Amino acid sequence: MHSSVQRLNTLITLAAVLLGALCCTASFLDYFHIHSVHGTAEVIKIKKFRKQLNGNDEVTMTLNLSLDLRSTFTWNTKQAFVFLAAEYETQKNLVNQISLWDHIIPDKEHAKIQTQVSTKYPLTDQGSNLRGKKIELVLHWHLMPNTGRMIQDKLALSHFYLPEAYT
Repeated sequence: MHSSVQRLNTLITLAAVLLGALCCTASFLDYFHIHSVHGTAEVIKIKKFRKQLNGNDEVTMTLNLSLDLRSTFTWNTKQAFVFLAAEYETQKNLVNQISLWDHIIPDKEHAKIQTQVSTKYPLTDQGSNLRGKKIELVLHWHLMPNTGRMIQDKLALSHFYLPEAYT
């Protein structure tokens, strides 16, 4: 007959194997989940467009955001991190990406966002490259699962042109 320590060891091992199998199944099923994110971002007002003392351009603005990320949540999603980035090209760098606003969405009930916000972080460029520049607003999201790999995706929402003169 087996001792109680051996029986406890067997029970704990079986529980660990079953838990591992459930975690693998949850991660595997996330590969088949198709999400469709909808959103719009509109620049309402450019509050400040100036040249800093060190020569860099700086822009702060007010945005109207309407986002629906409810389709990204599954039973394996712990939370979602979303951020709105301004992307543009310069002669020096083909891709410039600056985060303007970010938010953590804890659950599906909070995944529909309609708000008017000021940029959390200013759009700052190294140099005087922003005057008259086309800026694309891109929504990025990172889904943190309970188990498995983190899922990242993005969606281009809109674009706008900055003025030719500082305000």
